[in-house]
Amino acid sequence: MVEEEEFEFAEDLEAILHLTPEVQLAIEQVFPSQDPLDRADFNAVEYINTLFPTEQSLANIDDVVNKIRLKIRRLDDNIRTVVRGQTNVGQDGRQALEEAQIAIQQLFGKIKDIKDKAEKSEQMVKEITRDIKQLDHAKRHLTTSITTLNHLHMLAGGVDSLEAMTRKRQYGEVANLLQGVVNVLEHFHKYMGIPQIRQLSERVKAAQSELGTQILADFEEAFPSQGTKRPGGPSNVLRDACLVANVLDPRIKQEIIKKFIRQHLSEYLVLFQENQDVAWLDKIDRRYAWIKRQLLDYEEKYGRMFPEEWCMTERIAVEFCHITRVELAKVMRTRAKEIEVKLLLFAIQRTTNFEGLLAKRFTGCTLTDTPGQKRPESPLDPTNPFLEDEPGEDVGTDKDEDLAKPRKPKAPDNPFHGIVSKCFEPHLYVYIESQDKNLGELIDRFVADFRAQGPPKAGTGEGGAVLPSCADLFVYYKKCMVQCSQLSTGEPMIALTTIFQKFLREYAWKILSGNLPKSSSNSGGLTISSLLKEKEGSEAAKFTVDELCLICSILSTAEYCLATTQQLEEKLKEKVDKVLVERINLTGEMDTFSTVISNSIQLLVQDLDAACDPALTAMSKMPWQSVEHVGDQSPYVTSIIMHIKQNVPIIRDNLASTRKYFTQFCIKFTNSFIPKFINHLFRCKPISMVGAEQLLLDTHSLKTVLLDLPSIGSQVLRKAPASYTKIVVKGMTRAEMILKVVMAPHEPPVVFVDNYIKLLADGNPETFQKILDMKGLKRSEQSSMLELFRQRLPTPPSGADGGPSLSFSAPTPEQESSRIRKLEKLIKKRL
Repeated sequence: MVEEEEFEFAEDLEAILHLTPEVQLAIEQVFPSQDPLDRADFNAVEYINTLFPTEQSLANIDDVVNKIRLKIRRLDDNIRTVVRGQTNVGQDGRQALEEAQIAIQQLFGKIKDIKDKAEKSEQMVKEITRDIKQLDHAKRHLTTSITTLNHLHMLAGGVDSLEAMTRKRQYGEVANLLQGVVNVLEHFHKYMGIPQIRQLSERVKAAQSELGTQILADFEEAFPSQGTKRPGGPSNVLRDACLVANVLDPRIKQEIIKKFIRQHLSEYLVLFQENQDVAWLDKIDRRYAWIKRQLLDYEEKYGRMFPEEWCMTERIAVEFCHITRVELAKVMRTRAKEIEVKLLLFAIQRTTNFEGLLAKRFTGCTLTDTPGQKRPESPLDPTNPFLEDEPGEDVGTDKDEDLAKPRKPKAPDNPFHGIVSKCFEPHLYVYIESQDKNLGELIDRFVADFRAQGPPKAGTGEGGAVLPSCADLFVYYKKCMVQCSQLSTGEPMIALTTIFQKFLREYAWKILSGNLPKSSSNSGGLTISSLLKEKEGSEAAKFTVDELCLICSILSTAEYCLATTQQLEEKLKEKVDKVLVERINLTGEMDTFSTVISNSIQLLVQDLDAACDPALTAMSKMPWQSVEHVGDQSPYVTSIIMHIKQNVPIIRDNLASTRKYFTQFCIKFTNSFIPKFINHLFRCKPISMVGAEQLLLDTHSLKTVLLDLPSIGSQVLRKAPASYTKIVVKGMTRAEMILKVVMAPHEPPVVFVDNYIKLLADGNPETFQKILDMKGLKRSEQSSMLELFRQRLPTPPSGADGGPSLSFSAPTPEQESSRIRKLEKLIKKRL
């Protein structure tokens, strides 16, 4: 029983002493020890073996036992001390808590005493400062009262002085005094309920009214409206009166300005009456010369009389412009039949020059009544070909050499633009009709020059270049657009745009499409015999080299016109009024040039295609059934390659500046040639096995040439575009598959039909019929084959009803496999 109790005690003790790894690690960090007895994984057997490694070491067993017993006694003493030390911990804790509670109560009592003393101090401070606040309010009210009394004294004295000085016309003193009185009176707005203040305000208003009436009378006396002569110069009284008018109601100032300007320009209305000879457009310079003299005369005599901020010189010039616009409009309505283009442009040029002179001399502040307002600069115009039009450029001048100069930033907008020249806008139809006539003559001259000079010659560097007439046309367009935009940005610009559209279409049809060579013209075609004999240098193409260069030149010109027309449309939209932008649309003209480009490419394709037709005809007429061995490429292939090498380098060199259209030419030719080649393949019947191998070799040669078509004959090798390569590979692969089907044996029929469906993926019975004709099968065999084809057509490619596989991996005769392998080796060897 004792042993069992000891065993249970040991188990309980072991369970109690089993600590988690985290606790054990923390103990090791706090109490580091190297003693094996302190390790968590202590093993008694290993420890005893360490103490007694050999039998001889057992002689010291008593000493070891004594050391362990001593260590146990020390541990017991330590445990006993710790246990006894924890006996009074609870009592000590309760005592410490009671002491803390007592300390908190004492602290709370002290805080309450401090708060009571602070409230008493605050009450004491309020009692002390109550009297001080009353003194501050009294001081503030007293200061306000003194200030108001001072203002009242100043107002009363100022009103008395103002009335006295007004009667004596002492305007110099009145100007300063009146402004001060008005400023002081503003402080009494809230006291207008007081009768005395209201009376003073009424006296000030009365004085201002009297001053206004008096000053207007003085100016009327100095500058009588019906006077025959003007005074020799301004007086100091009037100069001071202007300073007073600045302070008075703005209507007084406007009335003074209006009367003075009307009196100053009265002579102009007499000299340039509608019935006078100098009133007509041919003497319009005299109007502007007269105002220049008057402005100089004003600045010399009256420049110091009016304040500078009144801008009287600019106001006189602006009023002159308004009067001139009305008078010119009246004269032109009366004598509209006498207006000619040169006369109109002369008047417009002189007028716009005068408006530009006003912009250099004045700011335009009187036009918007916001002096000193900064005008935003216009953004830069788009790029060539319409980027040289500068404001202020003389209308009617054309400087072609400016095209090569670097572009300058556009000057700020002219605030005076149109202030006079707007009167010419109703008569701009004369200018539009003139441009219509001039452009018609220009197109006729282009046609005549082209006929006289002839098309661009090959080898002269002119082939493929843009026609000079194209640049001349758009330079003239730019000149017209600049002129018209200076005259008007409204309906005349729309009318001019219509003229542009008309002659862009005429240029496209008369100069470009009208000079394209006709595809029906034959410059000496090939016969089948000449193709088969492969005569070197024989005339193959319908178009001569010069005609090919002409087509390329027209294509390049049409492309230039297309891009430039788009820029012209953008430029016109910038020049015209925003409300009219939607009416500017040159899409139809751009489509016209696109049509010219398409027709030019089609002509080049048709020419090369027609050159290859005799060779394809020769191919279809060759006796392919009697071919005995596979040799080099056939003569018809050599002929086709010869024509390609003759035409394509010429076209590529002449379209070097329009690479994308050369790529289009290659794609269109391939799309035309490959289907035609396949159609001629179907005409080659019957075909023997060797003949089919020869045709497959020829097809591969043509495929190689077509893949290299974009860079054929070029020293610079470029990779053909992926889109073009895809078309060639797809088309020529179909031709190769047709020949492979022809080469395949037709026995057994099921395998032949399935291979056909697998290789060509063509469900058209007519195509299958052509394949059978190429193989030379009899009609009876063809009928059964066609019936089997119709039956097998819906069958999935994986095979059904126990049918054989559709791929060439299906069992085929050894002879067929051997022939195909030999043919592939031959093609690789030639490559």
